[in-house]
Amino acid sequence: MTLDELKFRHSALLAARYSGTRSVSYDGKTVNYGTDAELAAAIGDVERRIAKLQRDAGRVLRPHAVKDL
Repeated sequence: MTLDELKFRHSALLAARYSGTRSVSYDGKTVNYGTDAELAAAIGDVERRIAKLQRDAGRVLRPHAVKDL
């Protein structure tokens, strides 16, 4: 899942939570959450995924080799 898709889902989840509804629709699918705690857990999961993608995007690997003589 791309960063843009995750950000879209995050905003949809937040909008649903702030409006007091427990159903979210995206990509032609509707997800119904039983409690506010389930919705909060879904928001937390998406936020963790976004943070991980943003951390990994900034990582630069530079190979370094040392030859022992």
